[in-house]
Amino acid sequence: MAILSREARRPILTATRARQGRWGQHVFWVLLFGTLLAALGLFAAWTWKAPDLAGSEQTTAQRAATAATFDTPAPTSPTPAASTAP
Repeated sequence: MAILSREARRPILTATRARQGRWGQHVFWVLLFGTLLAALGLFAAWTWKAPDLAGSEQTTAQRAATAATFDTPAPTSPTPAASTAP
């Protein structure tokens, strides 16, 4: 009988009401600090890599590599057998 009297004092909630969370001040602070940390991380990564991104001048090695790709032989003229379509 003691179990029945203890259960009678509990508030009765539906399943939907029991699953719903509450928006409290702690949720606001977690979202705020998480967003600020993400923004700070992006800003730090940007400032770390900004000198590399700002330079448009190529180094000597990059110019040599680019020039080597354009130093290809001219294409050969097509043969008559290759140019006829079936």
